[in-house]
Amino acid sequence: MTPTTPSFVHSSALQGRRIVITQATHQAPAFATLLEHWGAVPLLYPCIAIQSPGDPTPLDSSLRLAAQGGFDWLVLTSANAVRIVAQRLAALAIAPRRLSALRIAVVGAATARCVQEELGLEVAVAPQEEVAEGLADALEAVVRPGERILLPQSALARDVLRKRLTAIGASVHPVVAYETVRGEGGVDLPHLLAQRQVDAVTLASASAFRFLLERLTNEGGEPARLHSVCLACIGPITARAVQEAGFIPAVISMQQSLEGLATALADYFARADWHSSQQTQVIP
Repeated sequence: MTPTTPSFVHSSALQGRRIVITQATHQAPAFATLLEHWGAVPLLYPCIAIQSPGDPTPLDSSLRLAAQGGFDWLVLTSANAVRIVAQRLAALAIAPRRLSALRIAVVGAATARCVQEELGLEVAVAPQEEVAEGLADALEAVVRPGERILLPQSALARDVLRKRLTAIGASVHPVVAYETVRGEGGVDLPHLLAQRQVDAVTLASASAFRFLLERLTNEGGEPARLHSVCLACIGPITARAVQEAGFIPAVISMQQSLEGLATALADYFARADWHSSQQTQVIP
């Protein structure tokens, strides 16, 4: 990803801010590069890791069937699902173009880009509301009863799409494409939080927040210290998970992309800087 050029306000607002990235190790560098470009100090603390399912046979069988015309739709709800599908196709010696007869639906723009980059295929449906509910709304308008839908997804995925599409008469085949587990490594976040050396913690999924709490607890940290930093979430589902755990998300980026999250963070800190300057301004 090529970093976007920040506005002066965004660049100055993030300058020197110490921002924790909880993405998986293979995903974090892109966001770290973007934040550095905007003047921030990224702190990598992987809270999730993505791995292939213990038994890839169901996914492999589904992809073979898809290559033989066994499905009408391929629905991909994350970049991780796209990458795992690409990896399994390569392992099976199935060229991605053999899936070109399928209509492809994705949850958002970032996933659509990943489909084009990893599979070289065109996307037919990408809703503006970049959550499962938004994708379900978009698909309900175009999927016909009886159409066959392949849905490779995380083992932790919500059941929204299967239920909604089954209700309109589609034949939905969900299959586990990858497992999301707790990450490891990175900075000593318990120490940094104790020393008040963190300005924000970014969260791209509900599972990232859950594993963040687990990591902090297991490593002798105090999750309650997260109340004193900016918790920045991508999307309403992640924000809801934060709220249900008793925390307040200070930033919710409705644009489900790294650029959207960085922009939302910059807006937050710009407002915080403005309020601070107003409070400390000396009035003659």
